[in-house]
Amino acid sequence: MKTSYEVQSERGSVWHRWDPHIHTPGTALNDQYSGSDPWPAFLDAIETSNPPIRAIGITDYFGIEGYEQVVNEKHRGRLSGVGLIFPNVELRLGIETRKASAVNIHLLFSPHDVDHVDRIKRFLLEFEFIYLGESYRCQRSDLIRLGRAHNPDLTDDDAARSEGANQFKVNFDQLKQALSKNEWVKKNTLIAVAGGEKDGTSGLRDATASFAAQRKNVEGLAQIIFSANPQQIRFWLGKGSLTVEELESQYNGCKPCLHGSDAHSVSKVGQPDGDRRSWIKGDLVFEALRQACIEPGERVFVGAEPPRGALDGQTIRSLSVANAPWIANDCVVLNSGLVAVIGARGSGKTALADLIAAGGLALSPHLNERSFILRAKEYLGNSKAELQWASGEQTGNELTQTDMEEMLASPYVQYLSQQFVDQLCSAEGLDDALVTEIERVIFNAHPINERQGATSFQEFLGLRLESSRQKRERQQQALTKASADLTDERVKKDALKALEKERDEKARAINKDKTDRKSLVAKGNEERARRHEQVSLAVDAKRQLVDQAKRRHQTLLHLQNDVRDFRARQASSLLADLKQLREDADLSASDWEAFRLDYAGPVDALLTERIEQAKVAVAALNGPVRTGSEAQTNVDPTVALIPENANLEDQPLSLLEQELARLRKLVGVDEQNAKRFATLSEKITKSETALRNVVRQIERIHGADERIRALIEARRSSYTAIFEAIVEEEQELANLYAPIKTRIDEAAGSLSKLSFNVRRKVNLAQWAAKGEALLDLRTAGPFKGRGELLKSARIGLLASWESGDAEEAAAALLRFVRDNEGALRTHMPENAELRAWARNISDWLYSTDHITVGYGVQYDGVEIEQLSPGTRGIVLLLLYLAVDAEDDRPLIIDQPEENLDPQSIYQELVHRFRDAKKGRQIIIVTHNANLVVNTDADQVIVAKCGPHRQGQLPLITYESGGLENPHIRQHVCDILEGGEQAFKERAKRLRVSIR
Repeated sequence: MKTSYEVQSERGSVWHRWDPHIHTPGTALNDQYSGSDPWPAFLDAIETSNPPIRAIGITDYFGIEGYEQVVNEKHRGRLSGVGLIFPNVELRLGIETRKASAVNIHLLFSPHDVDHVDRIKRFLLEFEFIYLGESYRCQRSDLIRLGRAHNPDLTDDDAARSEGANQFKVNFDQLKQALSKNEWVKKNTLIAVAGGEKDGTSGLRDATASFAAQRKNVEGLAQIIFSANPQQIRFWLGKGSLTVEELESQYNGCKPCLHGSDAHSVSKVGQPDGDRRSWIKGDLVFEALRQACIEPGERVFVGAEPPRGALDGQTIRSLSVANAPWIANDCVVLNSGLVAVIGARGSGKTALADLIAAGGLALSPHLNERSFILRAKEYLGNSKAELQWASGEQTGNELTQTDMEEMLASPYVQYLSQQFVDQLCSAEGLDDALVTEIERVIFNAHPINERQGATSFQEFLGLRLESSRQKRERQQQALTKASADLTDERVKKDALKALEKERDEKARAINKDKTDRKSLVAKGNEERARRHEQVSLAVDAKRQLVDQAKRRHQTLLHLQNDVRDFRARQASSLLADLKQLREDADLSASDWEAFRLDYAGPVDALLTERIEQAKVAVAALNGPVRTGSEAQTNVDPTVALIPENANLEDQPLSLLEQELARLRKLVGVDEQNAKRFATLSEKITKSETALRNVVRQIERIHGADERIRALIEARRSSYTAIFEAIVEEEQELANLYAPIKTRIDEAAGSLSKLSFNVRRKVNLAQWAAKGEALLDLRTAGPFKGRGELLKSARIGLLASWESGDAEEAAAALLRFVRDNEGALRTHMPENAELRAWARNISDWLYSTDHITVGYGVQYDGVEIEQLSPGTRGIVLLLLYLAVDAEDDRPLIIDQPEENLDPQSIYQELVHRFRDAKKGRQIIIVTHNANLVVNTDADQVIVAKCGPHRQGQLPLITYESGGLENPHIRQHVCDILEGGEQAFKERAKRLRVSIR
């Protein structure tokens, strides 16, 4: 008859329901089964139990008759859904609880030896009970005799047996002695004690001190506690008043709590109180019960349903490789917990990891000369790896598609190939790949409703850092402008003497030209010459006013064009940029129009008015233009056009020029000299304009010191603000890291040694190299030779840049600039243009692009850069196993122990694998026994490779099962170094024999 279970599953250790405590019809005490033949109803109750019972412990007092009957029924075809039936002999100790009941103790025997029934019966004869001077043994006939001896009125054998069983008590010391001298029993028996108050050790709680010690002796002898009390379960797992270490020293270790239906009637068969069912993870063999004693926290659960591990959508049920004659298995089934792949070198372990990764669309980044798929490519043909998921989904890929670009978009599994692990472990610092993984873990730690719609760490980081980054960018622009303006001011100030010299020279030249022009006037006309000089000066002055008025008019026209251009182009462009930058604001088109930039006042009317005024002013300064006929109306040169007493400054330019021309004729300037006079006049006008510009420059330079001080303060302020933005970025990164930090702070063991720290990274060498590129390092001076600038910066700047606040960083740089300004000038290149060089030096000194903010990783207080490759491997695995709690995809790790020593694996990683497998499917390829045995791997897959075959791949075979499978366990001992020792070390503290 086909069953829905496997006694020994290729899938390894899976949860099955056990009922270790069921009494059958005819049980020696409290038999409540009714009817002439209660057995069919009893068997029906087991067969129809829901959830189905897969393993049962048939219980009776001081005997196994009920067990023998059930086994016979199994042989006759009943209980086809039950994979394991084992005898549970219930004894009563001569120790009384406070409720006047004897403490019950149970001997659970392995049924796997052919002669186990005979051995059990012989062993039970070791127990002797003395009554009225006569000895009674633990067998049916003696129990009947004891019952009748105690109550002579009993004539029915079953009633007498029941009375005998009620009176028979086992001495605790006698029990210990019997167990110690029987090697078969020691190897094939587990002892359970009732934990309740009526007939269990809890009933000794208020007893005298001597009974308290006896209680500890009884519980210390037992490997199993029969109890479903949550408080007792926690206590025996070391999570209550005693630690694991204290349980080991006082009670011989932690113990599993099991709960059976303790059925004495059909209605109770498979119906424990409160649906507190017992679930054991393992094959349906007695060895699974031994493993439960070794791993009580991992393999035993009391509750209505077993614990859920990885979700169905994140659990690979099996791997199939189509068109692959080089694999003997049609299908490799996979456990949902921790799967360990072992085998000799070259046996096909990495091949299996690659195949699963390929089926999960995650292989592409790991293809290299060491990957199986790439090395075997020419022999793969049209092979295809397919994964069957517990949810019913299927994924797969053809193995020859080595580019597999589509894999990168949505991998179903996470694959840490050996090459990937090696790369991260051997990198000198924070490798980009490790940084990416850290960022992914940090991002995943944030609840989805806090991610602001971001789908990656960088997108999320951009949203969180936008304010501080914009502040940094804007302040950098302000700093650059302040530096440029400061350089200009200093260059102009340095040019003061040259400008003063230029001023004096221009003044002398103007005076000389005026003298020369005056000499062109004939002698004897001094009065007219004086008037000529006055009018000539007035013309020069008026021409300057006309020029200024024309420039104002032209400038106002340009300003009008600027306004039009801003509205038509710049404002629209700024609005479009703002819409794109803030598109998530979800504003309507009319809403956005409110953000269109414009001028605060009525600039159009203002400009129109001012332009007209400037135009009128130019016309007024010029005066009316006289036509030729008008010029002929006054032909007498002796008649003045401007009265002597009139204010020349009030006259228009055209009239002044006419008056000057009239006087020129009167003073005797001939035609040739008139041309020379006009040329000199024009030259004087231009020179005086230039002189005024020079004078204005000199006057502005006289205020340079105040402006320089203001610009220095502005530059310092901007530099400080940039560092404020850097500090804000640090704080925001710290906020992003907070969920992970909390998780680590609350952890114990190896995870508590791991820490992420937000830190500034200062590329001082890069900054110094840029500075040296602006200097002549051949010149004698403080920075002669490459590297001197770097030394100076390391002393004066590095500490403040790395850890100082904004004010400290700004002050440090100002000190550095002040202390080294002269030295930098010493090394100015010979042919450099001062202004450009000074600006480049300023831009370099106040740059901050060499300062970034990122995550640092520490383990046990040591930066990752200083860790050995082995310890770095621990950090990597802690990241995936313990910190990355949100990624529930199957995790495949190929030989994680390659860079680790065995002690580190045991101390740092074993518990992490044990914790991680509870919620995530993990597949590890390993040579290390600790990663198989002490992690209590749920499934072991043994890879074997056949002999070389010409022109094709050798045949690969995968055999699998749980650690409770003796055949699999032998493979572990044979293949893995220290495998047998690992089993013994794990079991010795619990006195559990490993067969």
